[in-house]
Amino acid sequence: MNKDQAKQSADQALQTLAQALEQGRSDTMVEYLDTLAKFHHYSYRNVMLIRSQKKDSTRVAGFRSWKKLGRYVRQGEHGITILAPIVYKKKTDTDEKDEVQTLHGFKAVTVFDVSQTDGKPLPDFAHVTGSPKLHLDQLQAFAADRGITVTFDYIKPDVLGMSTGGTVIVRPDLSEAETFSVLSHEIAHELLHKTQRPASKTIRETEAEAVAYTVSRAIGLETNTAASDYIQLYNGDKQTLAKSLDRIQQVAAEIIANLAA
Repeated sequence: MNKDQAKQSADQALQTLAQALEQGRSDTMVEYLDTLAKFHHYSYRNVMLIRSQKKDSTRVAGFRSWKKLGRYVRQGEHGITILAPIVYKKKTDTDEKDEVQTLHGFKAVTVFDVSQTDGKPLPDFAHVTGSPKLHLDQLQAFAADRGITVTFDYIKPDVLGMSTGGTVIVRPDLSEAETFSVLSHEIAHELLHKTQRPASKTIRETEAEAVAYTVSRAIGLETNTAASDYIQLYNGDKQTLAKSLDRIQQVAAEIIANLAA
């Protein structure tokens, strides 16, 4: 694909992405965030307690919380003990509607990991699907030509890829389509943010994901709502995209031009 064709392809994809961002969050993302809200954020101490009792835990919640999500703890499963705060509420003397919360210690409570439950699947973001064919090899060759080392390794739970300044890490258990999209995203970080790094994470993630979306679309992958949901998760919107459009278009077109038609 020549430079003019690559630029045209990028322009069309970015226009579609802008329209998707303007429409707001997808139903899938809303459901995902609603579910996420039912999981508590645990302290470092409780994380250590969870890991010491079940090191492969990914998402934990109490018996009732799982039930609200349409999942049920299997009979015979051993719970994980964590510490929950004991909080008393007291109305203030100045305003009966205001309450003051006072910590009165901690109590042991039992939670269970998702792997210990059965029932309704937890919602997830839409995934990029399709077959990148030889384009995945070409994308890795593109990275190598620009001095970017690509490795495949596990990082942290729920982290698909990472850019570390000259090196890109991608989870090894993704589908080829997801690998292509994640690799495009992390390469975009390297090209856009290695020397000129915007202070705002919203801008950085919007730019990188917009590049990944554009490149993925250019080779015929089905992106569904994955890109717009991802950008909105970081509070990105159409205005954020518009401010970075030139930078995104240039990097996306550069990558696309180096992929065979």
